[in-house]
Amino acid sequence: MSQNTTSHHGHKQNALAGWFSRFAQRTAIWTGHPIAFLLAFIVIIVWVVTGPIFKYSDTWQLVINTGTTIVTFLMVFLIQNTQNRDMLAVQLKLSELVLAMKGAKNSYAAIEDLNDEELQILHDECRVRSEMTEQHLETRRTGKSTAKAANGAARSQPAALRATKARRKAPVHAAKA
Repeated sequence: MSQNTTSHHGHKQNALAGWFSRFAQRTAIWTGHPIAFLLAFIVIIVWVVTGPIFKYSDTWQLVINTGTTIVTFLMVFLIQNTQNRDMLAVQLKLSELVLAMKGAKNSYAAIEDLNDEELQILHDECRVRSEMTEQHLETRRTGKSTAKAANGAARSQPAALRATKARRKAPVHAAKA
């Protein structure tokens, strides 16, 4: 009986999550439309015009303050849901590209799962590789030896970065299945 209850409860959560996701997407699309902006603008104009009628009372001010606070509060959750969904979709697309590219580091496909320190290490490594590529291109343009530029770039790496690269021969995280 416990399994049925859990399964039924899980189904309700999935249905609620699905409904909320669709609602958030539709609301984000609608609120991003020029008509939604125009309606909000009209509400503000009506509120301003009614100011003299209500003698700019505290109640008159409270109406707009309460209304905008409620709308803002609810929109934060809808926007966050939409952004989380969009970000996950972009991450999945990028992961698929990384996994499909010959010569790419597959560990980069799951890079969003790294902690801040690991991300910083990878960022530093990418910066060094970028600088090495830039030096290589500059060397080719000026006709200098590529080996000299590569050796100079390797020596210019921070000691901590070189130690980290030596310590980590295996990828930080394997790609998720």
